[in-house]
Amino acid sequence: MLAVGVDVGATNLRVASGNDRGKILKRVEERTDKIHGPKGIGEQIIRLIRSLDLDMDNISGIGIGSLGPLDIKKGSILIGPNLPFNNVPLKEPLENVFQCPIRILNDASSAVLGEKLFGAGKGTDNLCYVTISSGIGCGAVVDGKLLSGKDGNAHEMGHTVIDMEARLRCGCGRWGHWEAYCSGNNLHNYVRLWAEQNHEEDNLRISRLSELSQSRIDQLSAKTVFDCASQGDELSARILEDVGRLNAIGFANTISAYDPQLITVGGSVTLNNMDQVIVPIKKHLSKFSVNRPPEIMVTELGSDAGLYGALAMSFTDY
Repeated sequence: MLAVGVDVGATNLRVASGNDRGKILKRVEERTDKIHGPKGIGEQIIRLIRSLDLDMDNISGIGIGSLGPLDIKKGSILIGPNLPFNNVPLKEPLENVFQCPIRILNDASSAVLGEKLFGAGKGTDNLCYVTISSGIGCGAVVDGKLLSGKDGNAHEMGHTVIDMEARLRCGCGRWGHWEAYCSGNNLHNYVRLWAEQNHEEDNLRISRLSELSQSRIDQLSAKTVFDCASQGDELSARILEDVGRLNAIGFANTISAYDPQLITVGGSVTLNNMDQVIVPIKKHLSKFSVNRPPEIMVTELGSDAGLYGALAMSFTDY
């Protein structure tokens, strides 16, 4: 049995064919189209599926895991916090072209299905997948069932509030969200805030982070912060320690909400900086979480967790 999986991220768009044993057979990847407006992404998906040269009569379905929040009923991206536009149709354009079932889920919800069917979550009825990447997302399986909610957004832990003073604005437009502080696209905002709050503006300029001056802080990448910490820059290490504490608050909220046995963690920020992300979370978690702690581990599915999840949509009744 074969299916097509689509992983729509703010940075990259991946399309693959695979079977019900979790083997990816063909795949293609491009930068997500942010130039041609809301309809451009659907057209990009159609083009990439066609590029796989598949016999669509033998495809059981197409699963789409996408950044959100989503409108599951319409099959569209409702708000694209890390896209330059909202209201992106995904399901309808594909239905007009391909004659097979098409399902759509939030990318992290999709990934947690991939974990349950093909990854470390096999045989586990209570698990979460957390992605720390351009944004922060979560998928949750509770008592063997994927949680969805009225609009399919029951898992938006990245948009839960971790700062009651609401000092940073999230890409979604709201304030104080976990994603606004710790995601790859927003870490530079937290660096600026951290320096101001700790009266470290002068030290920020003379640290290894000074390769970008304070006036160009918006161009500071998450990679630079992690790299500088790895190279012994004390200021960067202190910043990332506090980022880890904020991540631990987000994980504690996730544990309180879903009480999982296992949390797998993915996303580019995590996968490229495993110890720097995971170690502080485990260090600080007990300060914030009252529940019995779950196992926390980096996903074994790597950067393809979303693709495995998109394939899983056609092979499981969630």
